Amino acid sequence: MEANEAHELQEHAEHGAHDTSLRPVAFTMSVLAVLVAIATVLGHRTHTEAVLLQNKATDQWNEYQAKKIRSYNTSLEADLLGVVNLADKDKAAKLAKSYADHQAKWNDDLKEEQEKATDLEKEVALAERRADRFDLGEALLEIGLVVTSVTLLTRTRLYWYFGMGFAAAGILSAITAFLVH
Repeated sequence: MEANEAHELQEHAEHGAHDTSLRPVAFTMSVLAVLVAIATVLGHRTHTEAVLLQNKATDQWNEYQAKKIRSYNTSLEADLLGVVNLADKDKAAKLAKSYADHQAKWNDDLKEEQEKATDLEKEVALAERRADRFDLGEALLEIGLVVTSVTLLTRTRLYWYFGMGFAAAGILSAITAFLVH
């Protein structure tokens, strides 16, 4: 909801607040506007968290890829060393052992890097699920605010009840964002 729309609704609510029977509606609209703002901020922060975690995951996958390339190069060098005849057999054996040790290190590192990247991707998915809940909560709260505002125009309390129903669903959705694991 735009700031000017919220301001117009507030002005209309204040105008209708002179009618004492509509004061609870105006108060409800004010509370809903605050809840919409809270859900919006929480949703934006959670989306930002997801983006930052995605960047970390991407960096981690880049690290994995770099080590994978180094591992492949070491493997190629070891294969080449195995088919080339060297005059110094002791030096060739030392090089072969060195390459085998490096290859074992790369294999361990690759598993570790892959696990780290996969864990970060799980964190991204969690942050996105939370953000989706906040977004749904925000949308339902906005719908509740608009439907509630119709009460001021029509002077029919049925819209107020519908608006509070949407608002309750929005609050529930936003709260469940904290429960997502």
